[in-house]
Amino acid sequence: MSLTKNQVASVAYTLTVDGQVIDQADKENPMAFIHGVGGMIPGFEKALEGKSVGDSFSISVDPAEAYGERNDDLTQDVSREMFTGVPDDQLIAGAQFQAQTDAGVEVITIAAVDGDDIKIDANHPLAGQTLNFDVEMLDIREATTEELEHGHVHAAGGSHDKPVADDSGSGGCCGGGSCGGEGQ
Repeated sequence: MSLTKNQVASVAYTLTVDGQVIDQADKENPMAFIHGVGGMIPGFEKALEGKSVGDSFSISVDPAEAYGERNDDLTQDVSREMFTGVPDDQLIAGAQFQAQTDAGVEVITIAAVDGDDIKIDANHPLAGQTLNFDVEMLDIREATTEELEHGHVHAAGGSHDKPVADDSGSGGCCGGGSCGGEGQ
């Protein structure tokens, strides 16, 4: 079977940037995702299209097909007062926080601290980077109707074995009530 849209792919991979390992998933703990629904960066999905179980390959994904180029407009100086309740020892360069924006919840990174002035950066940490993947296609299966409705892979049997944290505060995998409720 060759990978096409709306199928679940399970892969082992190693992601490197400039020779440094950034992320990985091995055969014992693979990454599974629904192909072609926008859950992965476009360059990764394009490279996996048509691959089969057992295929091993390397791909290089340019910023335009990954997290985009860095945008200097996404950095700004803010006052320490914006971080009320955050201990001073956590206000250091490299620290990351979630912030509610017009585009939803985004991760911001503290780029620099100068007294009460804090430079924040809302660019994705991998923006502007070429991503290099070594990938092994481990499994391909049809996504269940429930997985397609929810837009993500569920554990064996078609639903979560245990609740998965979400941002809705309503419990379950996505607040729909059918993913990982009590007794599952």
